[in-house]
Amino acid sequence: MRTPAHPVLLLMLWLGVVLLPEACGRSHSLRYFYTGVTRPGLGVSEFTAVGYVDDVPFDRFDSDRGRAEPRTSWIRNNEGPEYWDRNTQIYKGWAQIFRGNLQTALVYYNQSKDGIHSVQLMYGCQLREDNTTGSGFFQFGYDGQDYITLDKATLSWTAADGGAQNTKRKWEADRTIAEQDKAYLEGECIDGLRRYLRYGGPSLTRADPPTVRVTRHHGPDGDDVTLRCRALGFYPADIKFKWERDREDMSQEMEYVETRPSGE
Repeated sequence: MRTPAHPVLLLMLWLGVVLLPEACGRSHSLRYFYTGVTRPGLGVSEFTAVGYVDDVPFDRFDSDRGRAEPRTSWIRNNEGPEYWDRNTQIYKGWAQIFRGNLQTALVYYNQSKDGIHSVQLMYGCQLREDNTTGSGFFQFGYDGQDYITLDKATLSWTAADGGAQNTKRKWEADRTIAEQDKAYLEGECIDGLRRYLRYGGPSLTRADPPTVRVTRHHGPDGDDVTLRCRALGFYPADIKFKWERDREDMSQEMEYVETRPSGE
């Protein structure tokens, strides 16, 4: 679950255009990533949980250490032992749930207990620049593939395959599961994000502009030329670029490669 401290954005377009960076509004997110595995070892814990504000990990738990621990100075300086004791108990509860989920998935997919398998959970919420809330999400995965996702609008679950249909039927028979998840995303999650943004202050609200490099690449026949733009070192990861030629937006002719870690 590595996050891009110094992302790289790669854009490509045919010759004859000019790059124009365009500012975009700053939103913030609170996200959690949980992973449980059937065969821990070699540095992989049976259960791991990491919390992020934007791209910054601030909270971590793994079943080997058995404690929720701070990952930033701003959370360490603002939350005391009761906070970490409470989070530790929450994560231990999730670890127990994940053990059961893994055993259930092995049955659904008719898999051996001797294999290496994993369950993942991603959930989170968003605050837009104007302080309105964005769409929250609650999504499970199995063995690195989509498994089941909450549809907040209908309080239903979207299953990715036949195995997940079993979970869908079970959860939709108890509507309170979706109701509680939606209430968390729209209430406690947003409240927590606002609190953490106050704690983090400038370290979370900063905006580092990119360093932009444009290179020129000739095609095999020598006639076609591609311009490749690399935008590096910016923060946060959300960024918007467009290309213009004579003030005409040429973005439709652009091939875009997603933001990715630079490795720095």
